[in-house]
Amino acid sequence: MRHRLAAVSAATLLCLGAAAGAAQAAPVSPSAPSAMVLTITRGNDAATGTVLRAAVLSCAYSAEGTHPDPRAACDAANAAGGRFDRLLTAPATGRACPHHLDPVTVTADGSWQGGRVAWKHTFANACVMSATLNGNPLFAF
Repeated sequence: MRHRLAAVSAATLLCLGAAAGAAQAAPVSPSAPSAMVLTITRGNDAATGTVLRAAVLSCAYSAEGTHPDPRAACDAANAAGGRFDRLLTAPATGRACPHHLDPVTVTADGSWQGGRVAWKHTFANACVMSATLNGNPLFAF
């Protein structure tokens, strides 16, 4: 009787193990999720500064969130390959910005195609931010 109980228990464990293995072998989604919180903050430190604006952006199968143009923002993030430093350009030469210091920090926190994103960049002031991002839709909210 003991041998039979041990055999049934072993068979049950093998079946459960095989089922668990099959569940783990399920294919991964072809496009990993991308969801971020984007902020524009007054000050050098996004953690202690005053949040001026914020938007949520999800770029999974469709573009959605509180961003006013999620499709254009997702396209911009895709074009940058999730490397947000690529969004920064040399300010347009015809655009004059004041030389006063009133720092503005932009952040992107969340995930991009399954990887963690924690990006920030500080500009001297809002005019320099606008000129450097040069109309890029990711932070146009």
